[in-house]
Amino acid sequence: MAIKDIKAFSDKARTDEALGEQLRGCQKIKELLTLARESGFPLDEVELYPPNEPQFTPDQLSERLVKALLRA
Repeated sequence: MAIKDIKAFSDKARTDEALGEQLRGCQKIKELLTLARESGFPLDEVELYPPNEPQFTPDQLSERLVKALLRA
């Protein structure tokens, strides 16, 4: 279920410009999780990391989170 929630949050951030801006502003995982929870998406931090399939694209995240979550 957590991967489904991550994908839903990512999809909403793609279509909701304000949420997308807030997501790009997150510098720490804790900030991303807080934003997701405040937006109604109960994300599980463990599911965010590889080897799980990334649900975010590099242009959705800050440079710091791209390195942490996408192994770029």
